[in-house]
Parts: sequence; C-alpha cells; structure tokens
Amino acid sequence: MRDLTTGSEFKVILAFAIPMLIGNVFQQLYNTVDSIIVGNFIGKEALAAVGASSPVIFLLVALAMGVGMGASIMISQYFGAKQMENLKATIETFYILSAVLCVIITACGIIFAGPILSLMNTPPDVFESARTYMVIFFSGMVFLFGFNGIGAILRGMGDSKTPLYFLIVATVVNIILDLVFVTVFKMGVAGVASATIIAEAVTFIGGFIVLQKSHPLLRLDLRKLEFSPKLLGKMVRISLPTGIQQMLVAASFMVLTGLVQVFGTDVQAGFTSAGRIDSFAIMPVMSLSMALSSFTGQNVGAKRLDRVIKGFRISLFASIIFSLLLGGVFLLWGDRLVAMFNQEPNVILHGSHYLHIIGMFYWIVAIMFVVQGVTRGTGDTVVPMLISLLTLWLFRVPLAHYLSGLIGPDGIWWAIPLAWGFGGTASLVYYLMGRWKKKSVISRPPEMAPVAPNIPENAADTE
Repeated sequence: MRDLTTGSEFKVILAFAIPMLIGNVFQQLYNTVDSIIVGNFIGKEALAAVGASSPVIFLLVALAMGVGMGASIMISQYFGAKQMENLKATIETFYILSAVLCVIITACGIIFAGPILSLMNTPPDVFESARTYMVIFFSGMVFLFGFNGIGAILRGMGDSKTPLYFLIVATVVNIILDLVFVTVFKMGVAGVASATIIAEAVTFIGGFIVLQKSHPLLRLDLRKLEFSPKLLGKMVRISLPTGIQQMLVAASFMVLTGLVQVFGTDVQAGFTSAGRIDSFAIMPVMSLSMALSSFTGQNVGAKRLDRVIKGFRISLFASIIFSLLLGGVFLLWGDRLVAMFNQEPNVILHGSHYLHIIGMFYWIVAIMFVVQGVTRGTGDTVVPMLISLLTLWLFRVPLAHYLSGLIGPDGIWWAIPLAWGFGGTASLVYYLMGRWKKKSVISRPPEMAPVAPNIPENAADTE
C-alpha cells in the first residue's frame, strides 16, 4: 500500500500511473489479440461478429468499472484520512454489492444476448457467431467483476503494481489459448471467447489469493462479513453516476455500431480494427486520469487540496502533449495500424479514415479525462455524468445519424470529435468554477486546508 499524500506530486502521480498504464495496455490486449487472431485466422465475418458483440461487452465492463470507481474513491479517502474501520467496512460492503450485480447481469445477459444483437441491426451472416461470443462472455462475468473489484480496492490504497502482475500473466494465458483453440481445435469465435474467460479466471483467483494474504484489512471472512447500509448508500451515490456515465458511453457506442453495420461488413471490420487501436491510444490519458482520482481521493481525505491542484496541472500538461503526438502517429501511419488486423483494402480504407479524423482531436479528450479524474476523486460524480450525457446523446449520436446520411461512414467518424468539443469545453468550465473543491465523501471538519495562495487555479497554467 502507498501513501499518495506526501512527496513530489509529479513523481507520485507518474509512479502510480505507469503500472496502471501497463496494466491497461495488457487489459486491452485481451480484445486486441482476439481481433488479430480472428481477423487473420478465421476471416472478416468472424472479425465483424466480435465487433458486433463488443459494445455489449463494453457496457458490462463499463458497469463493473463504474462500481469499482465508486468504491475506490471511498477507499482512497478513508485510507488518506486513516479511518481504517470505515475502510474495512467499505471493502466488505463492496464485495456484497459486486456479487449481487454479477448474478443479475449474468442471468440477463445469457437470456437476452440474441434480442440485443437484433436491436443493433447485426448482419445475418455474423449474428450466430456474435451471439455465441456474447453468451460465453456472460457466463464468465464473475471473473470480470471479481478482478475489477480487487483492482479497485488495491488502487484506492495506493497499490497499482499488484493488479499489473496478474494482468500480464492473464494476457499471456489468453494469447496462448487463443492460438490453441483457434488454430489447433478450430473452435472459431467460441474458442476466442473461452480463452478470454479462462484467462480472466486465472487473474481473479490469483488476485484474490494475494489480496487475502497481503494485509489484515483485506482478508475476507464470510463468518464476520460486515455489511453497512450507510456505506452502501454512499457507495451507490458515488458509483451510480459513474456507472451510468460509463454505460452512457457504452450505449452510444452500441448505437454507433448499429449505424456502422448498415454500411456492411467491410465498414464494420474497419471500425472494429480502428476501435481496438483507439482503445490502446487512449490508455495513457485514461491511466493518468485514474491515477489522479486515487491521488485526489487520498489528498482530499488528508485535507491537502493544494496538492490536488498541483497534480491537476501536471496531469493536464502531460496528457495534452501526449495526445498531440498520438494524433500525428494516426495521421501518418493509420493505414498501417489497421492493416495489422486485416489486409483487405476496403477494411483498411474505412479504418484508417476513422483514425485520421479522430487523431486530430485527441487533445480535447485529454482535457475531459483529467478534469474527470479530479472531480471523481473528490466524490463529485454527478457533473461528469451530466457532461457525458449531453456530449454523447445531445451531440454525438444525433450528429452521427445526420452526418452518416450525408457523407456515409465518415460522418459517423466526424460526429465523435465534434461532440468532444462540447465535452472538453464543459469540463474545463466546471473545473474553473471550483465547486468540486467543496466535495468529499468522508465526514471531516469544515476547516479543510485552503489552497496555497501562490498556486494558480487556471488550467492554462501548465508550465
């Protein structure tokens, strides 16, 4: 466990973010390796099937992450405030909440996989493969929720390295099983889904064993399991907006996927390939945002608002610089990146167009993610949810419908950065208003340490 309330803000955030970045990259390797193997060893129809099921899977991952983020915020603030009894009760209440959600989602997912794919206009030639992939994935939901929960607990207490070690092991297992199931046993997309579930099971079981042995606070004793309705209420108030926000993103992605599928298998395969690359590209900024949330949570608990503002400025500067460099890579080599997944010219054409368009505007995403990292860390999760709601459903989805009718698939790609423009502006304005400074999850005296007078609050001051 690591105390994030002391030391150089830059070094603390960077040291915490790097293992998270590596871990997020390995997490994305799950889906990316699936797509590469499917696209090259099975075919574009199978690749489109995996892509068709991806929005639904993303929705589930988003829900797990949302619940985990809410718990992690509470854990980080209690850890920073050294309130260990509340910390332990929060962890045990989180276990119970995750178990209940897991049972409900698994049952509903297996039952409604087919109808969901029908609503998404999934092409007939990929429907059955997509349904098979989804049903197998839903069957292993306990492992997805379980390890996301363990990772959230450890990150809240300042440990971003332990989850990384298990993700590396799980990714290696996933790659090996993918190749064996697809190339040796010829199991198709069912083999790819099974490999992912088995790898997640390895990750969850290993992580749980380590968690039980690492610290007395983290040991789970079913005979003494503490459930706190009060802490559950706090957790739901924080997790619900975060979960809704993540699900809004996933739901909008489902709508975009439905629009993409109207244009045929080549466009869907290109979108799937570019989406995998996009998922990797956003990892550094996302990792900084997640690190900033834990950093903010512990420092809010310790009443160090001055450190929070310094951490924001450092993270914003680093994220924008990286995003500009990344955009250049997409503009120069987008077609080569897409070609890793599939060699067909039309697939490369549509996928590279996607990367060229969004690559120019990644710096806007950096602003949104960094602001949300701070606000979530304070426990203020409602405003980020509202900004996402408006960004996605007032701008992105309507624009995608309208522009795709005018200029085809490229209209869907252009709707994404146009919506980012609103989200980035709204996020920055909210940060500068300063209302997030008054937020906190834990009970504390009103005399929170004031902002140091020589620290500028303007986000533009990122020297």
